[in-house]
Amino acid sequence: QEQLVESGGGLVHDGGSLTLSCVASAAINDIGDMAWYRQVSGKQRQLVASITRGGSANYADFVKDRFTISRDNGKNTMYLQMNKLKPEDAAVYYCNARVFDLESMSTKYYWGQGTQVTVSS
Repeated sequence: QEQLVESGGGLVHDGGSLTLSCVASAAINDIGDMAWYRQVSGKQRQLVASITRGGSANYADFVKDRFTISRDNGKNTMYLQMNKLKPEDAAVYYCNARVFDLESMSTKYYWGQGTQVTVSS
């Protein structure tokens, strides 16, 4: 079954840290770019950070110098280390993976089910 599974969300105090993980099932091959998004109820999903297969990362301004994205291609896993968390970081965090299918010459997008991050002030 092709799926992404996130874990690591939870409740932390203002200034605390959490590490999210996203594991892609073995059925998903040749993953290209991966990314973390977040969404607050009633608002649009927003990009938090992305990482290429080679490890080049980009961050949204609101998480720069606080969050670190990484991945282990051998384990089909991506991480998001979140430090100095703020109440405004509270959201459901989603994992995203892209696979370019050579047969159809199109990109397939995969999403996880989301993991809740809550930051108390």
